[in-house]
Amino acid sequence: MPVAGGDGTMRIGLLGRGIGSSLTPIMHEAEGRRLGLAYRYDLIDFDRLGLDDADLGVVLETARELGYRGLNVTYPFKQAIIPLLDSLASEAAAIGAVNTVVLRDGARVGHNTDCWGFAQSVRKGLGTVPIDHVVQIGAGGAGAAVAHALVQLGAKNIDIVDADIGKAEALARNVRDVTGARAQGLAPMRLGEVIGMADGVVNATPVGMEKYPGMPFDPGLLQRRQWVADIIYFPRETELLRQARALGCRVLPGGGMAIYQAVRAFHLFSGIEPDATEMGRTFAAYA
Repeated sequence: MPVAGGDGTMRIGLLGRGIGSSLTPIMHEAEGRRLGLAYRYDLIDFDRLGLDDADLGVVLETARELGYRGLNVTYPFKQAIIPLLDSLASEAAAIGAVNTVVLRDGARVGHNTDCWGFAQSVRKGLGTVPIDHVVQIGAGGAGAAVAHALVQLGAKNIDIVDADIGKAEALARNVRDVTGARAQGLAPMRLGEVIGMADGVVNATPVGMEKYPGMPFDPGLLQRRQWVADIIYFPRETELLRQARALGCRVLPGGGMAIYQAVRAFHLFSGIEPDATEMGRTFAAYA
């Protein structure tokens, strides 16, 4: 694990698996330099380091002891990390997932910047689109944030599909209880029933990443009137989005969510408001 020294550098890290292609460190460090900060962002890849999931608590405590200012959290730890934290910000508590941990004054506080990040990416990348009824594939930590963002954007009916029907039903129940929107959890075999009725479809699974190639569902189920969003940004355009675009659907890659969640996380770590446009330029230069 990278060492955070006592040289006054602001140390940040990203916890996850298969994160070697992440552009989050580049965005953070470039913005830190632009603002005149001594800012370092480390990848803490459990795959490359040969760590087990059960090592998460040790890694979190080690980061605190080494003086890290904060950590971003990605797949597969956005929910597993919650019991290891001292407290949760209100949005993270409502969503039930954490992607940002601020380490300050000995405390570990969990936040969720994914929700705002996804909502902002839709506003900027799709503009005004029909969003009353959405099908979401994936009910993990990222999926929890996306579902809440969809409600904030105006969705009234969300069908949440996951191979683990228990996870899908639990997230749907959370959305209903917290937001009042209609949500139901479904098994993948029900996709054919619901996709045709939806305004849009979101992939909130890791399927399509470089580490998990493929598509989360048959794009032949789509219609050209629909929009399709993916939270994955490496590769920049997934096979799902490529095929959806070929069908005439409006598509939204995951780059926007990556940028905007980083914008809010940077502010939480540093206390300084970053420039979203500059961070977006950095992302585009390397994507």
